[in-house]
Amino acid sequence: MVGQPSFASLPTETRVQAGCWSSLLSLLRIRRSDQKGTVTSGLEAQLRRERDVVQPPAYVHFAQHWYDSYDDRTGLVRLSDKPPPTYAQKEEIPSEILQIIQDKLKKLSPELRKLSMDIWHHPEIMYEEKYAHDRLTQFMTTHGFTVTPHYLGMETAWKATFTHPGSGKTQRQARTIGVNSEMDALAGIGHACGHNLIAMSGAAVAIAIKAALQHHDVAGTIVLLGTPAEEAGGGKITLIERGAYKDMDACIMSHPSGGPENHTGISPGVACQHMEVEFFGHGAHAGAAPWEAQNALDAAFVAYASISALRQQMKPDHRVHGVISGRDWVPNIVPDYAKMHYIVRAPTWAELEALRDRVKACFEAAALATACKIEVALHTGYYNVRQNSVLAQEYARLVDDMYGMSTEIGDGPKYSTDFGNVTFEVPGLHPSYAIPTEPNGQNHTPQFTKAAATPEAHDATLKVAAAMAAIGFRVLQDAEFADEVSATSPDE
Repeated sequence: MVGQPSFASLPTETRVQAGCWSSLLSLLRIRRSDQKGTVTSGLEAQLRRERDVVQPPAYVHFAQHWYDSYDDRTGLVRLSDKPPPTYAQKEEIPSEILQIIQDKLKKLSPELRKLSMDIWHHPEIMYEEKYAHDRLTQFMTTHGFTVTPHYLGMETAWKATFTHPGSGKTQRQARTIGVNSEMDALAGIGHACGHNLIAMSGAAVAIAIKAALQHHDVAGTIVLLGTPAEEAGGGKITLIERGAYKDMDACIMSHPSGGPENHTGISPGVACQHMEVEFFGHGAHAGAAPWEAQNALDAAFVAYASISALRQQMKPDHRVHGVISGRDWVPNIVPDYAKMHYIVRAPTWAELEALRDRVKACFEAAALATACKIEVALHTGYYNVRQNSVLAQEYARLVDDMYGMSTEIGDGPKYSTDFGNVTFEVPGLHPSYAIPTEPNGQNHTPQFTKAAATPEAHDATLKVAAAMAAIGFRVLQDAEFADEVSATSPDE
């Protein structure tokens, strides 16, 4: 595990205001392709936006966070005409390989759909993904992978590996591509972040790469990891600490979100850390002798008010949010216990640490003001995602060429994931993609749970899976491309 690093993100192609996981994609459609696949730009693109885009009501703007936002008056968005890296112009993935990948996924689609829906119908929260573990390990075994259940001592983690030895010169350049399948659901609302699709997508990507390796006799290893506890618990962080990612040349995965049809996005997200704070006071009869008490509920509300005041000095791209809970509270007893579960987010880990210390001071001041004792527990931190720019540009090119999908690359919304920590270990790519949702039905809502089960969501997932499989194959097959990926710093 690396130290607590600061993060230099992918080149900032846009300047946006955005929310949390309620939309994974940023506000600007950077790539808008016409029927011939050319990229429009400048005044023509602006006029086309103004003509074509119908603005939803303001409350939908707030919830959806995906609408055309170019504004000359504010300058919130800056278009970029940066061309893709030169390697893509030298040699692209052969069309025959893309066809093999697409044909394999088309043939597998009914099986993959059933896999996704089986997981959707059995939602399991962090570290309880036992059904998903068993279903996915069995599925990968039947498709020719060597499977390790309960991987590295984690009950619901697993590993599926396939190695093609190749022949001749390909043996000398054998590399390893990593893929992730997330599995956990959200308490009470099921797969409201679409992890049934992510689990299925990881399997689809790995199996499609396998087909391409075998067809072209390319040496390489595919490692698909079943990663528990993304929503909370940091399953990938534990896997990092136990060495699961150390032999990978790159690691890839994708994530569904709401948004316009046939759109995807790549953004760094933000660093994130959970804080659990407990206040311990002394109970008393609230009517007869309240002066004998130390009110733990008062401590929680003093802290809440202090954090609300702190928001005036917080940067626009920083977030603090949480909930308050108690134990056996009744109105005629002064509460002797209160708990606050809060989350702090910031663009980089260094910024998060600075903000976290100020938030922690609010908790400590509240304990002092109410004469309560306090205990603060800091959970493992999620780092921001260091999107590898070579992988990102190749992904954008592939989904455009294969399916006419436009890709937004920029600062994006304020989501957090433990895959961010993975990208501090190996080059990584974590695009998001749109699935149809109801209005105000983005990630972490019951409406998104429903959306994650639709045939349209399945179809969108397989499109992205095809592009991700093509990228994974190229990492294994193309030494020059793999060197570009490895050599590219997160600043580029």
